[in-house]
Amino acid sequence: MSFYLAGEYQKLRKVETVITQAQSDLILQCLEGNRKAQFALYQQYAKAMFNLSYRMMQNREDAEDVLQEAFFEAFDKLHRFRFESTFGAWLKRIVVNRCINALRRKRVQLQYLDNMEVFAGIPDEAHEETGLSVEQVKKAMTRLPNGSRTIFSLYLLEGYDHNEIAEILDISVSNSKTQYMRARQRVKEIMMQQEYAA
Repeated sequence: MSFYLAGEYQKLRKVETVITQAQSDLILQCLEGNRKAQFALYQQYAKAMFNLSYRMMQNREDAEDVLQEAFFEAFDKLHRFRFESTFGAWLKRIVVNRCINALRRKRVQLQYLDNMEVFAGIPDEAHEETGLSVEQVKKAMTRLPNGSRTIFSLYLLEGYDHNEIAEILDISVSNSKTQYMRARQRVKEIMMQQEYAA
């Protein structure tokens, strides 16, 4: 089993690729101010967006605040949604940006892992692990510095590529790649420590 956690990971990273007619109709009703449609759209995405927010904020209250702000912004700017992507992908971008802004407002410096190893040129698939679960990875990643944790979460759990992460966090693509590789190595080390401690 690779570090990508086989089937469990694929379910977690599964992204909508096509906007359905039902979703399109729901969005059009929201644009008309239909509160029931807004609530239905909220219910459809609230849990997934809260989980994303919580992984980034590491605090339930902050995650709930970010979630509410993100939905408020989404409904306020729904007229800008162009149906070029799914609503979930569009909303996810708002949530991520809200989380980054909240971290900056709190003056939380995005801290990254120090140099541990040079990973240049090593493909992701070269690192193999066995017996990993999504929950084990999530638990281990809470011990990463917040910047590295954010990159790790955005790439591995949310499905963003390094170009998108670099744009979101205002860092270089190479920095995103390096921090991801270091974070991944550190998560493995943490999980090995937990295994030996058990």
